[in-house]
Amino acid sequence: MCEMCENLSRRNFLKTILVGSAALGMGAFDPKLLYAQSANIKFSTWHPPVGKEVKTVWIPMLEELKKRSKGSLDYTMYAGGALGKGPEHFDIVAKGLSDMGYFTATWTPGRFPLTDVLSLAVWVDGKDLAADIGNAVYNRILKDEFKNVKVLELNGCIQSFIWTKKPVSKMADLKGMKLRSPGGHQTNYIKALGAEPVFMPLGDVYMAIETGTVDGLVTCAPLIQGFKLYEVVKYGTVLTFGCVSEGMVMNMNTWNKLNPEQKKLIDQVCTNPFKVTGGLTRNVYKNELMNQITSAGVKLIDLPKSEAEQWYKKFQDVTRAWIKDLEAKGLPARKAVAIMNEECEKRNIELVACPPEFKKV
Repeated sequence: MCEMCENLSRRNFLKTILVGSAALGMGAFDPKLLYAQSANIKFSTWHPPVGKEVKTVWIPMLEELKKRSKGSLDYTMYAGGALGKGPEHFDIVAKGLSDMGYFTATWTPGRFPLTDVLSLAVWVDGKDLAADIGNAVYNRILKDEFKNVKVLELNGCIQSFIWTKKPVSKMADLKGMKLRSPGGHQTNYIKALGAEPVFMPLGDVYMAIETGTVDGLVTCAPLIQGFKLYEVVKYGTVLTFGCVSEGMVMNMNTWNKLNPEQKKLIDQVCTNPFKVTGGLTRNVYKNELMNQITSAGVKLIDLPKSEAEQWYKKFQDVTRAWIKDLEAKGLPARKAVAIMNEECEKRNIELVACPPEFKKV
């Protein structure tokens, strides 16, 4: 290099340093943008690693984020009880033990009182549909319950049935039965029908049914498959109990460190990950999931319409009591139920637990 070129190179180098230093001093450069160019998302869920949720939704969703971000959003999966028990999963994310994760609000009674509206008995046969409804209700009335996290999606899961060792074809068959409940409205539905609700972790249910500690459970089909409960239950009574209120959230500190493009990608992919991945959709429920369960030897029992209506009247009484309780605490439960019903009706879905007098806002 000639002496003149060398001097020019030195001057350009010094000029670059001076300009860059000035920019930093003036606040023109945001170090968070540099930090956020690459991120490894720690994803947590209580779902078993071998279940359809992890295999067909969470891993494909995270891989899609990685693909669309050209590798700037990578991930580490923590499934099952890797970071904590089921009821702990909201705090696992909120406190930063993981960056993003799936939690079940129903498992922490009283903490998300209005969000329980998503778990009212309703006919929803796909998580894609459940997320559409849940997100709409969240945007209209549930935001105040989630101020310390970034909500990516909320849903009321897929309709639950009663799964038992003995056939249940009428309300009288439930008398004296002990049924594992996920909590929330389902606990009160079980009581209203004359059975005894029992709460225990899903991982304990297989042995409890096998040994006769409980006679069955109320849950959705994906968990019958995921925890292999089709090996111990023999019957499924087809009558919707709704399911739990749950969803996916992100740690706020992690969210704030991401750049605008990364945030945009996460919103695009995670607002309804079931639609994006094709996992646990209505199509999967109808054409795969229920077939797998019945092929394992579980017999489905359809209740006559007149019998089912008697059960749903009991569920509506539970809703009335829930509204009365929350309204006495200053919470707009009646409005929440009406909004939930409106969002269901928009999608031609029946909220069977909605009393006629609460159907409109």
